[in-house]
Amino acid sequence: MIAIPNFLYKTNELVFNKLGLEIKSISLEKESADYNPCQLLLNEKKALFRTAKITPTKTGQFVTLWKRIPKGPIAPFAIEDNFDLVIINTETENHFGQFVFPKSILIEKGIFSTALKEGKRAIRVYPPWDKTTSKQAQQTQQWQLKYFMVIPFEKDVASQLYF
Repeated sequence: MIAIPNFLYKTNELVFNKLGLEIKSISLEKESADYNPCQLLLNEKKALFRTAKITPTKTGQFVTLWKRIPKGPIAPFAIEDNFDLVIINTETENHFGQFVFPKSILIEKGIFSTALKEGKRAIRVYPPWDKTTSKQAQQTQQWQLKYFMVIPFEKDVASQLYF
């Protein structure tokens, strides 16, 4: 049995177990510890996991999405990186939810690198309880919410995101 880190315990109990997803392996990432970065094998799906952080001056929550080049600088994740999903937990005192982004949408939105365009090393996520004011934040929230579920969740919503 895999030892579940404290930061993943709630997600494992409230999401993964209820969907029949077993954490078959977990690899904790050493850098950006504030975001609880790790790589998971959930049944047969490879996932990156992060916890988004509230920032004091801007709407939305901030999360890093980068890798370290061996013996080199940090770089955005890229199309050739081997995973299927990016799971980002977002939580406030009164709300808990999760973004479950397929790799394809992060490539489409320019967040992950392709041969033609460098991606981003961090993003801001906008759960439904965040009231966006700028046009860019509103547009970002609009597409992101297609990949969001409130926890506790409706099983059909979660199934669409994970399967």
